[in-house]
Amino acid sequence: MRSWNEVYASARQKCTICRCCPSCNGLACRGETPGPGGKGSGSAFVRNVEKLNAVTIVMDTIVSNEEVSTASDFFGLPTALPVYAAPISGILQNYGAQMSDQAYTEAVVAGSIAAGTLAFTGDGKQDAMFREPCAIVKQHDGKGIPTIKPWAQGHMDWRIALAKESGCPAIASDIDASGLSNLRNSETPVGFKTVEELKEIAKAVQVPLILKGIMSVRGAKKALEAGAQGIVVSNHGGRVLDGAQSGIEVLEEICAQVGTQMKVFVDGGFRSGSDVFKALALGADGVLIGRPISHAAIGDGAQGVEIYLRKIQLELKETMALAGCKNIKDITRDMVVCDF
Repeated sequence: MRSWNEVYASARQKCTICRCCPSCNGLACRGETPGPGGKGSGSAFVRNVEKLNAVTIVMDTIVSNEEVSTASDFFGLPTALPVYAAPISGILQNYGAQMSDQAYTEAVVAGSIAAGTLAFTGDGKQDAMFREPCAIVKQHDGKGIPTIKPWAQGHMDWRIALAKESGCPAIASDIDASGLSNLRNSETPVGFKTVEELKEIAKAVQVPLILKGIMSVRGAKKALEAGAQGIVVSNHGGRVLDGAQSGIEVLEEICAQVGTQMKVFVDGGFRSGSDVFKALALGADGVLIGRPISHAAIGDGAQGVEIYLRKIQLELKETMALAGCKNIKDITRDMVVCDF
């Protein structure tokens, strides 16, 4: 396939649960979990998109004529753009697509690399849901970020060891999954972690630890105290807490407090390169995108993911040009206005 429209049309044919709405905003799939929707009323997923739309961009078109560059880096590893695939698993369960999680992970990792960036990989109840992604990252020379759910400590250890064997540049943990009842009551349960427990995990990983699911300055400071070198400001795509704030609402305050001491990423409702620009202007080091990349992988595998990410890159480049930016470091707070 050659275009995003073709990839998306293919995904719509292959998904039997997700509707692949023209605007992926959480309205049609409210409360559909399992499925692609937000938890309960679905308000957190919907809010993610609505609050991003409440940020507008300030244009500046009287500038010099150099080419715009979206080049960035991930803990010193060069990337073509500061956009990364979010960790997702359960493709059949949540999207209704006849695609194994292993095939999905291969598509997302390979497609992200082809576009010059990286994918965060997923985890799940079955051991294979972590082992297989780690093997795929290792096969791709460590170009991926294994993401470990906050399992009981003994079950964290072997996952950390396996992730390190992959050669990855960082390891993440989506600690907001600790509140999910189905995982708390599973054979291998998840659990909340104290700062002291997270310190032990940070020591064990020996590469940068990224804690995903931080939604307050208080939480960000705890992550910093625990030794995390990065956080993802995230409400888990609206899938863990009904009525939660959106990431974009709390991003600026968090960046102001910890942004000079650690990497701050954000996810939740990002659908375009101009959305990415908004996050960067509010202080983020990068953006994770979930559902649209799932559609891309389902629609056309690794090629679909590459097509989608190159579309985002072009949109980001165009937005930067019209805001008067020539590189990522040129993006500043005065280039956006927040209506919240």
